[in-house]
Amino acid sequence: MTRLFHRRRVMALGMLSAAAISLAGFTALPQASSATTPRSSSHYGGVLYRLGTGDVDYFDPNITYYTVGYLGVRIWTETLLAYPAVPGKTLDVVPQLATAMPTVTDGGTLYTLTIRKGAEWNTTPPRQVTAADARRGLERTCNPAEPFGGVADYEGLIEGMPAFCSAFEKVKPTVPAIKQFLATHSIPGVILNPSNPLQISFKLVHPESYFTNLLAMAAFTPAPIETLNYLPASAALAQHTISDGPYEVQSYVPTRSITFVRNPVWKASLDPISKAYVDEIKVVETDSATSVQQQLQTNSPNADLEWGDTPIPPAQLPALLAAHNPGVILGLTQGQDPFVIFNQKDPNLNKAMQNVNVRRAISYALDRAALVTDAGGPVVSPPLTQLLPPGVPGTSNFDLYPYNPAKAKALLGGKHYTFKFLYQINNPVQVKMFQTIQYELSAVGITVTGEGVPSADIYVKYYETPGPGEQGVWDFGFGQWYPDWYGNNAASFLIDQYQTSAIPPIGDNFGFESDPVVNSLIAKALVAPTTAAANSLWAKADHQVMEDAAVYMINSPLFATFHPTQVHGAVYLSWIQGIDPTNVWLSPNDRQNA
Repeated sequence: MTRLFHRRRVMALGMLSAAAISLAGFTALPQASSATTPRSSSHYGGVLYRLGTGDVDYFDPNITYYTVGYLGVRIWTETLLAYPAVPGKTLDVVPQLATAMPTVTDGGTLYTLTIRKGAEWNTTPPRQVTAADARRGLERTCNPAEPFGGVADYEGLIEGMPAFCSAFEKVKPTVPAIKQFLATHSIPGVILNPSNPLQISFKLVHPESYFTNLLAMAAFTPAPIETLNYLPASAALAQHTISDGPYEVQSYVPTRSITFVRNPVWKASLDPISKAYVDEIKVVETDSATSVQQQLQTNSPNADLEWGDTPIPPAQLPALLAAHNPGVILGLTQGQDPFVIFNQKDPNLNKAMQNVNVRRAISYALDRAALVTDAGGPVVSPPLTQLLPPGVPGTSNFDLYPYNPAKAKALLGGKHYTFKFLYQINNPVQVKMFQTIQYELSAVGITVTGEGVPSADIYVKYYETPGPGEQGVWDFGFGQWYPDWYGNNAASFLIDQYQTSAIPPIGDNFGFESDPVVNSLIAKALVAPTTAAANSLWAKADHQVMEDAAVYMINSPLFATFHPTQVHGAVYLSWIQGIDPTNVWLSPNDRQNA
């Protein structure tokens, strides 16, 4: 697992090496699906083998904040709403555990859902999943032992939740203390219906057009009462999972293997999302990316899909694309990885980086095409010129800073600067891009020295605390960002990165952007009466952030994954950055030596 950030919820995107062959000229294959057989021909049975290098972060649906963890959630739980494995609709949210999309009343502030009758936990005896379970799951996300990393996405929206979480975080992080707190406290804005134990409502402090999309987050997954017998996200809980999804956890050996088998109480007729064609899913986490790819391409009998941090190795991807191999899927991530953050509280050189013209000059001096080449080329790393990636509501294709060294020199007015650039020394793409930036800026009179630090340190030690930025430890550097949810998700990019109120240590506004216009546009978007009105405001906020030259965008990488010919119905989901295992089926005759 290489990227633990809000940052934390994504898996490694292959970290294309600096020596990766350019893919310019190749045609990208379908991003959503490479299904080769119609679903009418689907086949039940068999064991699906997934091989890889990465483990889940936690076997706890309410706490996991990592795409491999979300992949696990997809297999053994049901979420209230979910992303369907339907080509062309994978960014939509639809009901899974809920009977229908939420009913919205009280001027857009009350969201009500009903859980499907017959959806059960695999307890002895089986027990109906209830609204109380759903409330418990959400309440667990701000526990004092291991809180969910994305609580800020919804905490301020739900009535009374900030006060609830503030009180909860002061509780001793022990099983008895947590259990006692949840027995005596609840979130006022999460309302149960005394006459209907399957109905739950969420009361918001103001209307919010994207709240429906938040309900598809794993954080809103119901939690059975037995969960409270263990610390959240603990190793003990991981060995005592209770499932309401299509599969249950038969065995889990951390960092080595997971075996999922059919959940005997799950009913296909009550789950519109998962078909559960295969009988069993076996995960091996001790392989290498090169070995996994070799086994997949040769239709090995015990290799069907990758698992975890195991995309197609960069050295093998060009040949596969050139051959138009139907097993390749380039999946949409909507990531910004990496992009340049400018330190707007930088005291160095008479506060030079605080001068918008200096930041704009640097932006004009950078050749995005060269940087994209460093990331493998435009097929796998499409260039990104604006803040919001393609597919995000409110995005528009504009470029305020096309490559123009002459304009950069004019903005600098003949002055020369020496700046310190912060990057991840163990990230080959960032190392190569740093060298390119160093070279390009030297042509306009800017000397760049590198501050290469380990990936594990760059956020904790340099970005998430304001001191290093305010003290001028770094002048500009690389950031990475992936959305916490999909669909109506412009807020996931703008709220926590560009509001003044999100400056560290409160949020992830690492460059200290503080523009009243941006603040106002975000505030208005959050209470906009319609989605269309909100999208217009998100677009204006995007444009203003770029006018401020708060950041310089480079690319929005795709995730390259592969499936062999025996795997059918392969649909890539951005939410898990991989192929959905609950909807693929196998044709064993296509396996080597089957």
